Amino acid sequence: MPSISDKGNKMPASPIRKLVPFAEEAKRKNRKVFHLNIGQPDIRTPEVALEAIRNYKEKVIEYSHSAGIESYRRKLADYYKKIDIDIDYSEILITTGGSEAIMFALMSTVNPGEEIIIPEPFYANYNGFSTAAGVNVIPVTSSIKENFALPPISEFEKLITDKTRGIVICNPNNPTGYLYSRKEIETLGEIVRKYDLYLYSDEVYREFCYDGKEHYSVMNLKGLEENIIMMDSVSKRYSACGVRIGALISRNKSVINTALKFAQARLSPPSLGQVIGEAALNTPDSYFKEVYEEYIERRNFTVAALNKMEGVICPNPGGAFYTIAQLPVDDADIFCKWILSEFEYKNQTVMMAPASGFYSNPLHGKKQVRIAYVLKIEDLALAMETLEEALKVYPGREI
Repeated sequence: MPSISDKGNKMPASPIRKLVPFAEEAKRKNRKVFHLNIGQPDIRTPEVALEAIRNYKEKVIEYSHSAGIESYRRKLADYYKKIDIDIDYSEILITTGGSEAIMFALMSTVNPGEEIIIPEPFYANYNGFSTAAGVNVIPVTSSIKENFALPPISEFEKLITDKTRGIVICNPNNPTGYLYSRKEIETLGEIVRKYDLYLYSDEVYREFCYDGKEHYSVMNLKGLEENIIMMDSVSKRYSACGVRIGALISRNKSVINTALKFAQARLSPPSLGQVIGEAALNTPDSYFKEVYEEYIERRNFTVAALNKMEGVICPNPGGAFYTIAQLPVDDADIFCKWILSEFEYKNQTVMMAPASGFYSNPLHGKKQVRIAYVLKIEDLALAMETLEEALKVYPGREI
């Protein structure tokens, strides 16, 4: 039988999706499954975006420019200017989701065998994207005891070698919900300047910052125009995950021109997705105010419910709509399978993402899970009740 490639064998399974067969089996048993494993909000997509598709009049759905429809890029540049990020439309490349933006960024700037440093726990697919690009991930571990704050800069410096090409952050963070402060971003800027590295910033959760805290973009770091690469997406901001439209943004023309060659190879980003993305930029402020208040309520409820459970530790996230919780279990991977396949409470169960997949060393997340508070309060209440009952009877429970 022909063999599978080494790269294919090294590709990690998604901790967010790998338990789908267990959830499907639970549903076949007519159990209600509360999906807290994936960042798929139940928030409605803005009406202005949906109307753009309903009113689409073109008779042929054509390829767009490989960099994206120009009117969309110009309008997106105006959006960034309104939030004090001064960007020209030519410094924006539209991608097939934020995922492709990350892939293009890595493939354009890092050679196979070279390294990027990422604070962990990190978005699980950074592992997959890096494997696909032949890039080595070097983790610097943040602690749940410190609410997953940025590790000391000295810890980064210990890891820098002649193979280091850059530092990757997600702000606000997926999976922890941690919001990096301006001081932390400026500290990263100092080390990037000192060693002439790239700073890649995934800012797809920019609108979701809580408790009076404000988002500070890496694009506002002065004197680092050639070093900064930002990735963005419409998926979370407009609750439009299936649209699959993202963006790669950099003032470094060489990076954009190089990424464009990869973009040309895949021809163009989804044309209808760009129509939705462009229309979504007209979303009224009232939409974001309503969504913000909803997520604050969901966060407060979920974190409080988790911390009331015996043996559970859960920091209060400052942004996004995720939190990492430490559970009193022997192994979160085993527990997450068990709760789907062998447990039910009132004929319902819960799907979570084991945190082992968000660390470079799975042992660091052995007792942790990522929970996405993307369901309405009524469902979150039932999910938390179910989780609490499951923890009481789980055979591998530890106190």
